[in-house]
Amino acid sequence: MSLDTLTPAVDKTAFRHAMSRLGAAVNIITTEGPAGRAGFTASAVCSVTDAPPTLLVCLNRSASVYPVFRENMQLCVNTLAAGHEALSTLFGGKTPMAERFVAAEWSTAVTGSPVLSGAVASFDCRITQIVSVGTHDTLFCEVLAVVRNDDSHGLAWFDRGYHPLMRQEA
Repeated sequence: MSLDTLTPAVDKTAFRHAMSRLGAAVNIITTEGPAGRAGFTASAVCSVTDAPPTLLVCLNRSASVYPVFRENMQLCVNTLAAGHEALSTLFGGKTPMAERFVAAEWSTAVTGSPVLSGAVASFDCRITQIVSVGTHDTLFCEVLAVVRNDDSHGLAWFDRGYHPLMRQEA
């Protein structure tokens, strides 16, 4: 007996509604290399292991930025701070790429991918493995450099909206 016969299919809309209740950090994923410069907003990012330090990033293969990331094979995960809501929306929409990048200050680290000034944390990475599942590719990214900003608070996406995260005083 196969697992398919035991598990009923979950409706796509029901799945999306349930996923809206799963809070996540908001990130702008950037790249720069032979294929050019690109960036997009993502919440589908998580830690895989610390030896070697590795993150995963999910990217829809139909996204306009997909070929740029696939060719460059490097990226920076910029975890947004409270107050970056407009920047997140800019990178999540159909705004031309050049206009996205002029809206903030950027530097570079090891790979040359854009590092967002004022991000809570930035993880400069080399893509080491790609796994395709459904409509998306899961990019496994070895972290080559980290920038931390302990003076700001994070930004979460929950219930289809932005929520600033504040540290509790001890």
